[in-house]
Amino acid sequence: MKPTLCERELRSLMEVYHRPLLAYATRITGDGWLAEDLVQEALTRLWQRPEVVSNRARITPWLFTVVRNLLIDRARARARRPHEVFDVCDNVQQDHADETLMSMTVTAMLDGLTPQHREVLEHVYLRDSTLRQAARELNIPEGTAKSRLRNALRLLRDDVRDPLAA
Repeated sequence: MKPTLCERELRSLMEVYHRPLLAYATRITGDGWLAEDLVQEALTRLWQRPEVVSNRARITPWLFTVVRNLLIDRARARARRPHEVFDVCDNVQQDHADETLMSMTVTAMLDGLTPQHREVLEHVYLRDSTLRQAARELNIPEGTAKSRLRNALRLLRDDVRDPLAA
């Protein structure tokens, strides 16, 4: 197990770096909630990398670079995802019955997936994790997570194209 920073050291670093990192992240994202997420992730990564703390001069540029890279990774992940069908139909009014039917249909389609496919799909799309994060949380190789996600999307797409085949 890798050594990590003690709670006191981490608290001290958070007091010093949280506010400037949050200001920077808010300025580049324009979104306070997203900025807070990026800062927390950056500080978590600092906590996991005590060798960075050993060189005090490297901490500030390292943290700001991590925040910037996290934002870039998030933008790339969103760009790689296919556009949702409902994005095209924003101006169409749906009543409660449509929402219920859609929910039942999606639930049935997800139930048709294997648990392994569904897990990866939930991590990436519902929990907004990157593939790397999903793989880490599921304790599987990143390539396996990528394959499972691709296969799950293919199965769902096939289900949408031919709902009677299932």
